Amino acid sequence: MNISFTRLLTAAALAASTTLAVASPWPETAVRMIVPYPPGGATDFSARVYAEQLGKILGKSIVVENKAGAAGEIGAQFVANAAPDGYTVLLGALGSMAINSLLPSKQQQYKFPDAFDGVSMATSTPLAVVVRADLPVKNIQELIALAKKRNGELSYASAGYGSSQHMTGEKFQLATGTKLLHVPYKGSGPALTDLIGGQVDMVFDTMPTLMGHVKNEKLRFLAVTTKDRAKSLPQVPTLQEEGVKDFDVSTRYVLLAPKGTPEAIRTKLYEAMKQAAQSPSLQQAMTGQGADAVPSTPTDTFQALSHEVAIWRDVVQNAELK
Repeated sequence: MNISFTRLLTAAALAASTTLAVASPWPETAVRMIVPYPPGGATDFSARVYAEQLGKILGKSIVVENKAGAAGEIGAQFVANAAPDGYTVLLGALGSMAINSLLPSKQQQYKFPDAFDGVSMATSTPLAVVVRADLPVKNIQELIALAKKRNGELSYASAGYGSSQHMTGEKFQLATGTKLLHVPYKGSGPALTDLIGGQVDMVFDTMPTLMGHVKNEKLRFLAVTTKDRAKSLPQVPTLQEEGVKDFDVSTRYVLLAPKGTPEAIRTKLYEAMKQAAQSPSLQQAMTGQGADAVPSTPTDTFQALSHEVAIWRDVVQNAELK
């Protein structure tokens, strides 16, 4: 009897401790949101707008940390190797991560998408084709003609080799039969700085990066990459309108956690993302930057990762990228 009673007490104590562990509140401390690019780009914008609202909703600070390099690989690998406890998450560009997984030269130290668990989609935005104002073109057809004439001399900047900006440029070349010179940078900010300075001829970049420069006399907006015109730039035509058939590219930003992060934590963070997306201040910030808040469930988010890989596989193969 005594032995049985002792065992019963022990079992009850273990059950109670397990219940307490499962029910322990999250977050108890600040959460680190890793952005794998420098400050100033669209990924950084999305992270900081969401982080402000999430901090209010969750009651703990969401600290944005920029860990740039290798077209997002350094920051992504950092999160893939982090403890799956909900205190380190990644706000990354979905297209860039998918593309990097297809490029042998990247030599990923983790397996995408299997190194992550889905939390939520964050933001979606068109890209725009922007040239320096002194380039002698006024529309896409003139740009195509100039690119063919210069045959590999017309340069375009990107946020890095394998970035969504780079791959959009590759897709543009395949669609138009042109050859451009790719100039990779460590993030959109430095790339845009050199475009404004005249060191490169053009960029394919996201609306949040570009919106502050719409009235910059040193830049000229020629087209957007989505099938519909951007609400924030209704006067700028689409590539399809300009004669580039079936061109429809947008950049999506996604919130991911290290593989093994408890479902309860990811669900709570997704619910907070959904609530944040309904905030008038966040919606105003997104609209002002030509972006849309697009939260999705953890399951739908993870499924989107594999789908994005499939979207870019043909471009990588046809462009013979390494």
